[in-house]
Amino acid sequence: MSNTKVLPLLEPEASDAVTACCPPLTERPFTAEEAETAARMFKALGDPVRLRLFSAVASHEGGEACVCDISDVGVSQPTVSHHLKKLKDAGLLTSERRGTWVYYRVEPSVLAAMGKLLTITPAAA
Repeated sequence: MSNTKVLPLLEPEASDAVTACCPPLTERPFTAEEAETAARMFKALGDPVRLRLFSAVASHEGGEACVCDISDVGVSQPTVSHHLKKLKDAGLLTSERRGTWVYYRVEPSVLAAMGKLLTITPAAA
């Protein structure tokens, strides 16, 4: 007799969704808080290793990657962990530990928010 249980998949609630940090650059000047948030996100991506890791997670099949699958970026494992932590701290990645491995995910809403930030909106007629 098996002790295995099948757990239901939980869909994220709407309240868990990440919202845009800032309006598009052309909409209005940023507040100090919006500028700090956007700068933290872009600063985290300003490092080539972090950008490669972010890209590896974002493009990974299923939108989620085990650290064991994305560690080949030319630096040691402790350095990979450091860079992943910086991306997490900037709000660009979420993670979940499963056994001995950590799985990372880029929330689609984060990518949408960053894209929206850089979108040029046409002037109202």
